[in-house]
Amino acid sequence: MSARIKIGLVFLVCAAPFALGWLAYEFGWGVSGGGASYGELLPPRPVSGPLAPLKGKWVLVTFDAAACDAACEKKLYIVRQVRRAQGKDAERIERLWMIIDGAKPRPELLAAIEGSHRAMGNLDFPGERTEHIYLVDPLGNLMMRFPKDPDPAKIIKDLQRLMKYSGFG
Repeated sequence: MSARIKIGLVFLVCAAPFALGWLAYEFGWGVSGGGASYGELLPPRPVSGPLAPLKGKWVLVTFDAAACDAACEKKLYIVRQVRRAQGKDAERIERLWMIIDGAKPRPELLAAIEGSHRAMGNLDFPGERTEHIYLVDPLGNLMMRFPKDPDPAKIIKDLQRLMKYSGFG
């Protein structure tokens, strides 16, 4: 075998992993969507107001009227359970219910969401605020929202990934 052929084979063997990796990335070979987040990433922007005292924690934010219909109660329940499912990292996460009207919630509802923060008012969050659950990072930036009728298991997975790789909060 000539020296040129040997050098060519060595080059091919060394270049093959790069070429195959690029092809796999371009054509999505073997990708099952496991690396993507469930929540929709939003362009980060600072949020203040009622979130200022919660700075330094991850905050799950919901918006609803104080009357809190069945969909609202479901969101509040999901947020509570998602936080609990984080185990030792649950202390890094807070919950905030933004009450968009001036009314007071029912006492039995307040008892059910004990430990959750409440604030009156409206923040400028994108989309139909009452349909989503939003996530604010420990630096006070809005960063993600979860869809209407979210899958709690997928939210849990997103938050576990954030808690694992984030040194904040």
